[in-house]
Amino acid sequence: MTEISSQMPMGRSSVSSSAKSQNSSGIDMNDFLKILAASMSNPSLGGESGGSSGGTDYISQLVQFTTLEQIQTLSSNVEYTMMMTQQQQAISMIGKEVKVMDGDKTVSGKIDKVKFATGFATIEVNGKDYLMSNILELGM
Repeated sequence: MTEISSQMPMGRSSVSSSAKSQNSSGIDMNDFLKILAASMSNPSLGGESGGSSGGTDYISQLVQFTTLEQIQTLSSNVEYTMMMTQQQQAISMIGKEVKVMDGDKTVSGKIDKVKFATGFATIEVNGKDYLMSNILELGM
């Protein structure tokens, strides 16, 4: 069984807003724009050997960076939607008979309550918490 360590209110995500605004290289849009401005005011910073390749390289990089940022935002939105859907499903299961996997054995019982760890739903069966992915069978 997966250990459930922290409890957060329903609808909360564990990703902070500052982490969402950074890409995998660790810079945000403001940092990128500062680097871009410095590169444009001093072409030798860009590593070019004298001749400027024009602003198209910078525009292309900005477009790529913006696209990456929008994809990350979309991913966060999909994760949030999935989390909310799972919470609604879990709430509708309260009081129903269920079979869940607990390691290598099957446990049967009624869902006593639903908890929300890092925003995602977990169910309590016979006093023990399980992830929704551990559900094998759901009955009335």
